[in-house]
Amino acid sequence: MSTTDLRPGTTATAAPRRRSTAAAVAALAQRHGALVVLALLLAYGGIAYDTFLTGYNLGNVAVQASFLAVIALGMTLVIVSGGIDLSVGSVYALSGVLAAYGSRWGVLGALLLPLAVALAIGLVQGLLIGRWGMAPFIVTLGGLLFARGLLQFLTDEGSQTFLVPAGSAFRWLGQGAVLGIGVPVWVVLVLFLLGGLLLQRTAFGMRLFAIGGSEDAASLMGLPVARTKVVTYALSGGLAGLAGALNAAQLGSGVTVIGVGLELNAIAAVVIGGTLLTGGQGAVSGTLAGVALLYAIQELINQSGSVNSNMQAVVSGAVLIVVVVTQTVLSRVRRR
Repeated sequence: MSTTDLRPGTTATAAPRRRSTAAAVAALAQRHGALVVLALLLAYGGIAYDTFLTGYNLGNVAVQASFLAVIALGMTLVIVSGGIDLSVGSVYALSGVLAAYGSRWGVLGALLLPLAVALAIGLVQGLLIGRWGMAPFIVTLGGLLFARGLLQFLTDEGSQTFLVPAGSAFRWLGQGAVLGIGVPVWVVLVLFLLGGLLLQRTAFGMRLFAIGGSEDAASLMGLPVARTKVVTYALSGGLAGLAGALNAAQLGSGVTVIGVGLELNAIAAVVIGGTLLTGGQGAVSGTLAGVALLYAIQELINQSGSVNSNMQAVVSGAVLIVVVVTQTVLSRVRRR
């Protein structure tokens, strides 16, 4: 036996090192697990199906995923702060109708009208939650019902469809491409870059983490908890409104039946991306990977052709359950 093995404290220091290593591995898996699974799915899809990894197919999937990605970005901010926003699906649908209606006044009308309404809905919800201390679940559920009801009122219960004029420049925002990549995808990339900087490099982002970690502690530290929540929900509403406007530009009309359950998909993407539902931890890069993972699963189901498309919900639900269980286990490992 060497003298190195007999040094005092060797056994005592080895255990903390092992725990530290396990915690670091758990943190890494929690942050980047979705990206690893996505890479495996893409590799499998490329091997199994000839058209899966073609530029045309990936471009179409990316454009379709961009609308959920914009909504999920706002949801990330909300969940990091310890809240939830159930209204985004209905705000998304309402904004699409308002964008199509406003397109008669050009691109500015098509964008400003839905964004103003969506921001107003988010702002009111933020005031009720941040200033009045009401439960986010109840407030945003009310926002869901309000936005969907307003949508039904404006479209005469869905019987009236507003069309974007054929020659409108607004259509380019949903149907155009730059360097072979759809405009909505470029919008997503810019927004996620800004969202990452906001969350990780600004005082506002640090406040979100602090509030999500412990609202009471954040208040004792003198942080503007109420104001931060108001801004967060307004941002979530505004991003849902932008996503609805982009969707209307792509479809060329305001579709009244979209957005049902979309808030659940957004929450699923955020959680799959490593953001804790309890708040205080998360990253927009993980959310983007979570959105891509959901759409990769959908595309694999579509490519197979032999599986009912309704299985997408089953598979997505199973993935979400596995991710939540895994996050719980990894969180316990990190706390030890």
